[in-house]
Amino acid sequence: MFVSPNIPRLLGFLPDELIGRPSAHVIHPDDMGIIANAQCYVLEHAAEPLTVQYRVCHKDGRWIYVESTGVNLLGNPEIEGILVSMRNITERRQADVDLRIAAIAFEAQEGMFITDASSKIIKVNRAFTSITGYTAEEVIGKDPRILQSGRHKSEFYAAMWDSLNRTGEWNGEIWNRRKSGEIYPEQITITAVKGLEGSVTNYVATLTDITLNKEAADKIERLAFYDALTGLPNRVLLRDRLVLALASSHRSGQTGALLFIDMDNFKSLNDTLGHNMGDLLLQQVAQRLESSVREGDTVARLGGDEFVVILVDLSEQALEAAAQTKNIGKIILDILNQPYQLTNHFYHSTPSIGATLFNGHEQSVDELLKQADIAMYQAKTSGRNTLRFFDPHMQASITARVALETDLREALTENQFKIHYQPQVYLNHQIVGAEALIRWQHPERGLVSPADFIQLAEETGLILPIGQWILEMACKQIKCWEHNTVTQHLKLAVNVSARQFHQVNFVELVTQTVHSNAIKPDRLKLELTESLVLDDIDDTVCKMNALRELGVGFSMDDFGTGFSSLAYLTQLPLDQLKIDQSFVRNIGVKASDAVIVQTIIGMANNLGMEVIAEGVETEAQRTFLDQHGCQICQGDLFSKPVIIEQFELLQKPCDHFDRS
Repeated sequence: MFVSPNIPRLLGFLPDELIGRPSAHVIHPDDMGIIANAQCYVLEHAAEPLTVQYRVCHKDGRWIYVESTGVNLLGNPEIEGILVSMRNITERRQADVDLRIAAIAFEAQEGMFITDASSKIIKVNRAFTSITGYTAEEVIGKDPRILQSGRHKSEFYAAMWDSLNRTGEWNGEIWNRRKSGEIYPEQITITAVKGLEGSVTNYVATLTDITLNKEAADKIERLAFYDALTGLPNRVLLRDRLVLALASSHRSGQTGALLFIDMDNFKSLNDTLGHNMGDLLLQQVAQRLESSVREGDTVARLGGDEFVVILVDLSEQALEAAAQTKNIGKIILDILNQPYQLTNHFYHSTPSIGATLFNGHEQSVDELLKQADIAMYQAKTSGRNTLRFFDPHMQASITARVALETDLREALTENQFKIHYQPQVYLNHQIVGAEALIRWQHPERGLVSPADFIQLAEETGLILPIGQWILEMACKQIKCWEHNTVTQHLKLAVNVSARQFHQVNFVELVTQTVHSNAIKPDRLKLELTESLVLDDIDDTVCKMNALRELGVGFSMDDFGTGFSSLAYLTQLPLDQLKIDQSFVRNIGVKASDAVIVQTIIGMANNLGMEVIAEGVETEAQRTFLDQHGCQICQGDLFSKPVIIEQFELLQKPCDHFDRS
């Protein structure tokens, strides 16, 4: 019936387009129920206004929300109708929706807090309390610095505020402190809120506790870069650290060093006490290594019983850097030589250490590791439990060693080994026996000395078939001598290596060899070294007694050079002590060695053992030995080691030895 002048501005329609038409044609179909109910109410309640909200159509096709109030004035003679007033509330409704969404978002799982422009907290959500432990009452009005852990320096926060001031936001990881005092990592985003005039009115921060994420990441990193048994950096991380050390050395000009550490005889520990004891040893070695190096140095485990130490920031002068490395190496040697407590076992182990220096990028990572490994091998060959520096000439030696090992493996199958015999004689020149000494007749190298290949045979395990071959040849020779009245009394001594003797079936192998050749067992004499005996005294005594019952004799070789002890001498079923040639050589030269010789002779006589001196080269040495009761000698004064044909020519019916 009537529209006011504001209606066209609200709905876009002119009065003529509305007057006389049903109001329903501009109302949203889904809101017709609201209108129907409102009409009923208004018609039933005269002069009582009713306000509702619904959607109407703008002339341009838009739907807008209006708030409409209707009042029944049908009884008013001036109006006689229903008066309806309305206003556009579209923006207000959207603001309400936005507020509801914001409220829901504010109570999301992420922690949130809002500050005013002066950085005072004015609102926090429930997730904030769950993460930090602080309630709203405890932090509102406080500065967010209440959360600081103390781990970050002032420069960190300066950079944060610089980003906020320049870009209006900052995002990153931060270490904060909970109300309980626990320090934890979180991911935080801070956004500056600006008013219409462009100045900051608030700061909104969202934060997420990433403790579990960090723990998972740390676990993955440890699996990828750290050794599971010892917790030390593994091979991958070692290479990264070494690259960084080379770069640092290049920048500073300071020398660095690489130590390659291998635990001596580690395999025997695993074999005797078990791998769990081996693991305990490796863990203790790792702890000791970490305690013996400086801050900034790196200790890593390559695998097995191999460790590597990177030393950084040594002297710019190579000689001084070498001296520093040697000092640190000595500390490592000393600490790794201390006894290890392996549950109920006390165990002693020693390391062999190879060292190489580096300065800048003169060598690659692989070259340095190879050099340190070669130096470690040199330490092994020098007697173990020592440190050796890399020498460029060692590479040639290693190459030659590989070639020698290849040839050594062919020597047995190609029948290149020979036995030489060195007579053992009474001082009246009667030959009573011989020592069987192996020689290698190589087709190209010529005669190879045992000093050049026996140690290699020990390390490669070839000493086992070689040792068995020598034993077999010795028994065959004893059998041959039995058929000749001139030689049937001779005894033949055979050297036994530690690796050979400690075979589980060593007694069975010797017994089988003696029986298969049908020899008199008392014609065979096995020479053992002191170090072999002391490796496992109980096992040694057991095996020696078993073979002694068979009739085989035993001689203690190189006596006096090791850890000689009456305690083990009285336990061992020995027939003979052999005075080492180093003492014999010094008779008449070094008074203390002459005293040692006399002591050994007296000890052997008192224990009811024979005594034999090796390395007798002069008449003066022979005379001294004769005067002090040593009746049997061996050495170049009588004969060098010779082939069997030459040895048998030395035998004469008169039993006198012709030294011509």
